[in-house]
Amino acid sequence: MGQRLVIEVNRTHVHIEHPAQVYSVAFSPDGQTLASGSVDNTVRLWRVSDGTLLRTLEGHTGPVYGVAFSPDGQTLASGSWDKTVRLWRVADGALLRTLEGHTNWVSSVAFSPDGQILASGSDDSTVRLWRVADGTLLRTLEGHTGPVESVAFSPDGQTLASGSVDKTVRLWKSG
Repeated sequence: MGQRLVIEVNRTHVHIEHPAQVYSVAFSPDGQTLASGSVDNTVRLWRVSDGTLLRTLEGHTGPVYGVAFSPDGQTLASGSWDKTVRLWRVADGALLRTLEGHTNWVSSVAFSPDGQILASGSDDSTVRLWRVADGTLLRTLEGHTGPVESVAFSPDGQTLASGSVDKTVRLWKSG
């Protein structure tokens, strides 16, 4: 079966046909593009209006568990089982940089509202904050006693929330 984005006539849901399971999805800020991360180690970018596959981003060596667009829609972050976060240029799919430092898979990624910081949550029980411009690790947030499954910035960018298998949500000052 071909790879395509199926848009239901009643527009109540969208599903993606991949050769393997899909673990994460994210809309671009303008709503025109959908990114999907899959167990087949790829990220796919889809045009929402007609379901066209725009490009496949390859480079991870394990399943992709988290995807997020930067607020300006120019950059896409992906987190993977391979313990890395990758930053991609959306316009042409070029790999901009690979962020390394987690000791277990990366399950979630989120950009700050100004697009300058990226948070990554990992099964190593940490959250890492990265400077997007050059990939510098700014801080490692420790405190969870189990895998971090989700990260999200507050709308003002001052607070980061992380959710963990340890049954806690932690709020961190991001500045």
